[in-house]
Amino acid sequence: MKAKNKNLKSLDQFVDEKIGKRGTEKREEFETEYDAFKLGVLIQQAREDKGLTQEQLAELAGTNKSYISKLERNLKDIRFSTLQRIINEGLGGHLDISIRFE
Repeated sequence: MKAKNKNLKSLDQFVDEKIGKRGTEKREEFETEYDAFKLGVLIQQAREDKGLTQEQLAELAGTNKSYISKLERNLKDIRFSTLQRIINEGLGGHLDISIRFE
C-alpha cells in the first residue's frame, strides 16, 4: 500500500491557497467568473452532443455565430432571455435554475 502524498491538495484547498478563502472579494470574483466559464462549457458540450455547429445553433436560437462563439469562450455576458432561447429553441432542451445558500 502506497503512502499518501502529503503535498497533494483538494481543489478547494488549492483555490483557497491561490485565490483566497470563500467570502473574500477576490474569491467571490473568481467564483462569479468561474460560473460564467462553466455556462459557456455547458453550452458548447450540449451543442456538440446535438451535432450542431455554432452557426446552426445561432440560426435556431435567433442569434449569430459570433455571439455563440463568444459565449462558449466566456467573452460575452448573456441575457437570461437569450440563454432561454439558446437552450429551448436552439438545443431543444429545458433550462432548470436553482438558488443555493452555503
